[in-house]
Amino acid sequence: MEDHNVFAGAFVDRIGERRKDPDWLAEALSSTEARFVPVWGERCLVAGDPPGAVLLDADAARAFIADDNVIFLGLFRDRPAFAVAIPGDRDAPFGDLGEFKDLRYLGTVLAPDEANLAAHARALALWHSATLYCGKCGSVSQPSAGGNTRRCCNPDCGQEIFPRTDPAIIVLVSDGDRCLLGRQPSWPEGRYSTIAGFVEPGESLEDAVRREVYEETNVHAGAVRYHSSQPWPFPSSLMLGFVAEATSTDIRLNDGELEDARWFSRDELRSGDVGLPFRISIARRLVDHWINGG
Repeated sequence: MEDHNVFAGAFVDRIGERRKDPDWLAEALSSTEARFVPVWGERCLVAGDPPGAVLLDADAARAFIADDNVIFLGLFRDRPAFAVAIPGDRDAPFGDLGEFKDLRYLGTVLAPDEANLAAHARALALWHSATLYCGKCGSVSQPSAGGNTRRCCNPDCGQEIFPRTDPAIIVLVSDGDRCLLGRQPSWPEGRYSTIAGFVEPGESLEDAVRREVYEETNVHAGAVRYHSSQPWPFPSSLMLGFVAEATSTDIRLNDGELEDARWFSRDELRSGDVGLPFRISIARRLVDHWINGG
């Protein structure tokens, strides 16, 4: 498999043209080939050592399938794949088949294609649970297009509602042989990470990089280059990774979001004395890329 950020990769053929074909979806749903990803609250089912995603067949999933909780994901390993959203306030099902685990843990143990599938299923399940009503008229909404959209039930409105994705930039800023990292007060003691923040309306990605770096650290960023991206469904972010070159170096915590920010050398980061971001995050990939001479 290619070198993807965790949770990324085009492992699911989303075959979007099938989402609005009710006959095809009904046939796929009833097929013996269909597989179901149970999402209990915010967790997905895994089993084995090393852990692997548990994909249910139709017989195992049938008792939990309803008209409003099944989401067509696409073709996974050439089989129709669906997410089944199960409310987290009920007892966890399928205890004989495995254990439900949080996606942050799953990102460290699942194969890349299964991590991608779990992130896809969890993101859509959480979006449905948070989008029960039309944001335009306030009426109840219902799943549409195989669960990939929702539609307002008010015939005078009928608005189609699409899943929400929040773009956020994340950037490794360098000044020669130093890089800029900051820490939030809620993090474990000694942990530092790259600068990040959400893109604002009417703002380009490059402008968002420069604004966030300045707002949080007072450092001005010059040249900005794209690195890679990562879906981060906690609950609905898309992290857009960049590297940037500093044109100033004086640090001041302008907006108070960070507890501290510092310039670090490669030797300092290699020493193990500085806590670095989780290995599944694009933040860690950006740091490692720079440590290794990127």
